[in-house]
Amino acid sequence: MHQSPTIRRSAGILAMLAMLSACSTIAEKTNFISDSEIQSKVAGTLGYSPDAVTLINRRTEGTNTFVVVRVDGKKEYSCTLNGGNLLSAGIVNPPTCTPKA
Repeated sequence: MHQSPTIRRSAGILAMLAMLSACSTIAEKTNFISDSEIQSKVAGTLGYSPDAVTLINRRTEGTNTFVVVRVDGKKEYSCTLNGGNLLSAGIVNPPTCTPKA
């Protein structure tokens, strides 16, 4: 039986989507960034000592870890750290942070 090019293309796209979903799940399940590592990296980005940074909230989606931190008990920032999982060989890129309104 001969498959049409459209069916082969659709099957290929579905296979690729399944593979990407699996990669995202692997990255999320193997995230090993500790809270203290997050505090240290965010502190360096914001120009504070790690002691001045309090981790308020964290969640991991795929290869990104999203955190909310409070600095010196006052200002809050939303930060994103990329990496720190099996797929990135543990490498963590410097966080990007924006002040919360």
